[in-house]
Amino acid sequence: MRRVFGLFRFGLPYWFNWLPGVLLLAAVGALDTFRTLLFQPIFDQVLKPDAPEGPILLGLKNSHWQFDLRALIPHFLHVHNAWNVVAIALILSTIAKGLCDYAGTYLVNYAGFGMITDLRNHLYEATLRRSASFFQKHATGTILSTLINDVDRVQVAVSSVIGEFLQQFFTFLVGIVFVIRLGGALSWSLLLFVPVVITSSRKIGREVRTRTRTGQDKLAEIQNILHETVTGHRIVKAFSSELWEISRFKHAARRLFKANLRSVRIQSISSPLMDTIGAIAIALLLWVGRNEINHGRMTMGMFGAFIILLFKLYDPVRKFAYFYNSFQQAMGASASIFTFLEHRDDVKEKAHPKSLPGFKSSIRFENVGFSYSNEEGEHQILHNIDLEVRAGEVLALVGPSGAGKSTLVNLIPRFFDVTSGRILIDGSDVRDLTLGSLRRQIAQVTQETILFNDTVRHNIAYGQPEVKIELVEAAARNALAHDFILRMPQGYDTVIGEKGFRLSGGERQRMAIARAILKDAPILILDEATSALDAESESLVQIALANLIQNRTVVVIAHRLSTVRRANRIAVVEEGRITAIGSHDELLLTSPTYRRLYQLQFMDGPEGSSGPDPGLGQLEPEPRPPDQLLEPALSGEAEE
Repeated sequence: MRRVFGLFRFGLPYWFNWLPGVLLLAAVGALDTFRTLLFQPIFDQVLKPDAPEGPILLGLKNSHWQFDLRALIPHFLHVHNAWNVVAIALILSTIAKGLCDYAGTYLVNYAGFGMITDLRNHLYEATLRRSASFFQKHATGTILSTLINDVDRVQVAVSSVIGEFLQQFFTFLVGIVFVIRLGGALSWSLLLFVPVVITSSRKIGREVRTRTRTGQDKLAEIQNILHETVTGHRIVKAFSSELWEISRFKHAARRLFKANLRSVRIQSISSPLMDTIGAIAIALLLWVGRNEINHGRMTMGMFGAFIILLFKLYDPVRKFAYFYNSFQQAMGASASIFTFLEHRDDVKEKAHPKSLPGFKSSIRFENVGFSYSNEEGEHQILHNIDLEVRAGEVLALVGPSGAGKSTLVNLIPRFFDVTSGRILIDGSDVRDLTLGSLRRQIAQVTQETILFNDTVRHNIAYGQPEVKIELVEAAARNALAHDFILRMPQGYDTVIGEKGFRLSGGERQRMAIARAILKDAPILILDEATSALDAESESLVQIALANLIQNRTVVVIAHRLSTVRRANRIAVVEEGRITAIGSHDELLLTSPTYRRLYQLQFMDGPEGSSGPDPGLGQLEPEPRPPDQLLEPALSGEAEE
C-alpha cells in the first residue's frame, strides 16, 4: 500500500486533469447505462404496433424510479411518437457519450503520462545523484532496466489502463444500481457469486505480482549481458568468444521466456474463470426471469433491459481481472523503482552545509580509515592515513596494485566517505561542505577516459555549455588537441561517437585534459592518466599534463617513475598504509619498496619506457557516473 501512495504522490500535480477526466468518464458510464435502458421502451412500445400512446417510461412501474423519456424532448419540436422519441434519445446519448469518452480519456491519459514522466525524471535524478558505492552495488543493466522497463510497466497501468478502468468502473457502478432496481429480489442472487470472484481475483493478482517481479529481474539480466557485450565488443572478438556470449544470451533469454510463460499462465486463468461464472449467473437468471414474466411481475421490455444491463455488467467484471493483473504488474515493477528512490546514500550533505569559496592552503588527512562491507564481510582498505598536501604542491602516490591509492584520492571529492578520521580542506571537514562547492575545486583525469556521444566542443565544455568557443579552443591548444581536432570533418562540431571511439587513446586523453584545463579547478587528481598509452601518445599527453599542473595542487597516482621524480614529495602506499614519504632521492635510500619499484622499471629498460610497469600495477577502474567524473581544468604554457 505504501507504494500505491508513493505513486499517488506523483499524480497530485495533475489533479486539475484527473478531476474533470474522472467526471467525464462517470458521465460515460451513466450514458452507457441510459442507452441500455432504452431497450425497455423499445420492447414494450416501439416494437408493439398496438401499444397505446402515452408516457414512454424507463424504470419500474408505479415507483419513484420511473422517468418519462418525453421530458428530454423540447415541446416546440412536437415529437410524441415513441419511435421518434427513442431514436432521438439514442442518437443524442450516443453523441454525448462519445464526446465525454474522448475528452475524459484524453484528460486521464494526459495526467497518467505526465505522472510517469515526472516519476521517470525523478528516478533518473535520484539515480544520478547517488554516491559511487551505489553504482558499484548495482549493475548497469539493472539500473537501465529499472529506468526503462519497470517504469514502462507502471506507465501501462497508470496511463493506458487507468482510462479504460475508470470508464468500465462507472459503467459498472451505474449499471449495478439499475440492475438492482429493475431486477429487485432477482438481482440479489448475484451476490452468491461475489465471494468467488473476489477470492479468485486476489489469489491470481498476488501470483501475477510475484511473477512480474521475476520477469523484470530476468529482463535486467539480459540487459546486463547486452551492455557488457556491446561495450566490450572488441574484447569479445579478440578472444573469439562470440559463441560463448551468444550461448549466454540465449540461456538468459530462455529464462526470461519461462518467467513470462509462468506469468501468462497465471493471467490466462482470469478470463475463462470470469466467463464461466458469468454464464452460470445469466443461465440462472434466465430461468428465474421467465417465472417473473409469467406472473406479471416484470414486462418483457423490463426483463430485456435487465438482461442486457447484466450482459453489459459482465464486460466490466471480466475486464476488472485484467485491470487488477495490470495493477499487480505495476506494483511488482515498482518494487525496484522505490528501492532506488528510497536508497540511503553513504555520501550525503548535512542539514546546513557550508560552501567552500575557494581552495587556498592545504588538504589534510587526519587518521583516515576506510572500509566497505559486502556479502563476504568487512574489508578494511585504508588504515590510519596521516598526510598533508600543501597548496601548489605536487604529491605522487606510488605502490603496488591494490594498495589503496585510487581509494585514497577518491575520498577527496567525497565519492566515498571516510569510515574513521577526517579529511580537511582549508581547515574544514569535507563532510561539512556542500558537494557542489567541494567538487568545483577539484578536477580529475583518469586512466579510463569518459567521453560522450556528442561534439568535440560539448565534450571539452562539459558542465559549461555556454562557454565561448575561443576558450574551448584555447584549452584544446594547451592540451595539444587543437591540431587533430581541426583535421576532423567538422572540426569542433564533429560528433566523436560513444566513448569517443572515433579517436585514438592519446587523442581521447588529450581531450579529457582539455576539459580539465577549461574547468580551471585549483586541485587536480591524476589517476594513472598515461598508463595505457604508447610511447608517442604518452609523450604528447605528458606535455599536455605539464601545462595542466602548473600552479595547481596536484595529487598524482604514478605509473611512470619518470613522472614521479618531478613531484615535490612521493608517498609510498602499501596495504592501505603510507609506509614512507619524501623526495625521490630520499626514498631510494629509506624505502625498500620504492627502491624495488625503481629498479624494476629503470634497471630493466630505458627511463621513460612505455612498456608496462610490473611493480606499479593499477587498481581496476572504479565505475563512476557522469556527474562524478570531475575532469580537471587549468591553463598554462607548454613546457618540455
